[in-house]
Amino acid sequence: MKKLLVILITLVLIFSCSKQEVFKLEKGSPAYELATQLAKRLPLLDPEKNIIVAETDQFVVTSGEVIYSLYSMFGKRAFQLASIPNDRLLEIIRANAENVAEKKLLLREAEKKGIDVDSTEVDSILQIQYARAGGKDAFLNLLSSHGFKMDELTRDIKENLKINKLITSIIDTIKVTDSELMAEYNEDKTATVRHILLSTQGKSDSEKVEIYKKMQKIRERAISGEDFAKLAKEYSEDPGSKDRGGLYENFSRGQMVKEFEDEAFNTPIGEISPIFETKFGYHILKVISRHKETKPFDAVKSEIEKEIRSKKENEILTAFLKKLKEESKFKLTI
Repeated sequence: MKKLLVILITLVLIFSCSKQEVFKLEKGSPAYELATQLAKRLPLLDPEKNIIVAETDQFVVTSGEVIYSLYSMFGKRAFQLASIPNDRLLEIIRANAENVAEKKLLLREAEKKGIDVDSTEVDSILQIQYARAGGKDAFLNLLSSHGFKMDELTRDIKENLKINKLITSIIDTIKVTDSELMAEYNEDKTATVRHILLSTQGKSDSEKVEIYKKMQKIRERAISGEDFAKLAKEYSEDPGSKDRGGLYENFSRGQMVKEFEDEAFNTPIGEISPIFETKFGYHILKVISRHKETKPFDAVKSEIEKEIRSKKENEILTAFLKKLKEESKFKLTI
């Protein structure tokens, strides 16, 4: 049942509406009750006020839509949001307001391009869900128990399929060349570094200035030849590596935050990076070693192609969404 619910929830999209057609939660629905509870923490989520949280020159996004989206994704688990800190809850609302707007923009773009979905495509998805639930009646009971209506679901499936077709039409143009495959194959695949972190989380700007100065002095000592591992044990505030002299061994690309990865794979072996900042604080690292792919090219070619294609898809879709948002004058209003 849990797997079915996850599949069901991922199919749900917020209804598209014009600027004049403002979405509002239905009183008594589970999403309405969720909004009522969360409004005790953040009054802007009051389902009766239903304020605008994001807008474009084509439509607005209301707080009710965002709550509906959260309930659609998490079901009854969404009520756990009532127990998180207010600032974190606001971050989640803002992120989902942007997400709802992006879905609407994609749907409108799909419809503008004449992309359509027929009833057989929708029915084929429903038949899969019926089978997994143990029959249509069992599925409908499950749907009802979580506060969803069949007509809403079928409409949302159709809209989701339109967006998927639009995305497919965009990424189908992607090509991966042999030179790209070989270049990726020849890149370093893992790195081993020692690392020092001075945390800036929760610190004021003036405190961050002093922390940066402290890191400058530590870096100067490391460059002058002091043992990096001893410096890490003495000064690093990273609990994951401090006791090991700041050591992170043989990590692959994509495992660390981007700024850390960039320094680990671009700083020459044996040298110490400049001071760089992540969401955790200020860092320096010393590259101990890096290693390339050990398997023959032909053995990993298809895997490399998938990785490159995935990167290109993300880049193209990110740029496409950015363009849609700029053209529609998207902005958050909370």
